[in-house]
Amino acid sequence: MAERVLVTLDGEVRDADAPLLHADDFGVLRGDGVFETLLVRGGRACALELHLARLVASAASVQLPEPDRDDWRLAVDVALEQWGAEREGVLRLVYTRGREGGDTPTAFLLVTPVAERVATVRRDGVSVVTLERGYSTDLAQKAPWQLLGAKTLSYATNMAALRHAEAVGADDVIFVSAEGSVLEGPRSTVLVARGRTLVTPPPEQGILPGTTQQALFDLAGEQDFAVRYEPLRPADLVVADGVWLISSVALAVRVHTLNGHALVSRVQEGEIEGLVSKAVDAAK
Repeated sequence: MAERVLVTLDGEVRDADAPLLHADDFGVLRGDGVFETLLVRGGRACALELHLARLVASAASVQLPEPDRDDWRLAVDVALEQWGAEREGVLRLVYTRGREGGDTPTAFLLVTPVAERVATVRRDGVSVVTLERGYSTDLAQKAPWQLLGAKTLSYATNMAALRHAEAVGADDVIFVSAEGSVLEGPRSTVLVARGRTLVTPPPEQGILPGTTQQALFDLAGEQDFAVRYEPLRPADLVVADGVWLISSVALAVRVHTLNGHALVSRVQEGEIEGLVSKAVDAAK
């Protein structure tokens, strides 16, 4: 059983320990590219079509050639066959502008084991700090070149925020806008419960549209939940009946502490976590 699986878009299985990228690839030099991260389990890439749709949208935002979804699907099938159905994995779809001076994008898929921290946060939840993201909620409309709704390779700020959280004794981050509105996590969508209503901030505020959150919203009505997009403030998190960070790999992670203050969850233990898990399994 392979520890890591690397597949190029032509369907060729590559040696995951051998060099693949050229040193002048724009994905390396400038972070000029887009990507998606999916959970693999039971031999299946969860919510693949939602992720491919977002990959296409992100590529359009950065003016990369439109990805051929059939090529990506075939390469995913090859990667899944190599990985097997017995264990979870993390599947990354990477699409860069290619080499400096060239005109051919770079595209590959990589499957790796799920990090040990994922099992811990799924089980125990996380403590979170709010950090300023440094822009207003209307920036996405005023400055589309900022690529706020695209999943680009330029993740340096997100990773720096997570390192800062660790330095101050927290596990994760929720970004807030210049006006103090709740945005998103560095690698997650914010979800709150108000009774049987699930609320997340609207993507129009410069938030990456969440594929796992979308899968959840698509299923929630069948489970007696209403869903809504609505601006949130940090105070709304404090008084909510529950707060979670939703993402493709960790799924639903309960926020038990916000800025050092314990949050009270009034939702049945495990209900949202189970619903999110069911949603990604059902998503196309």
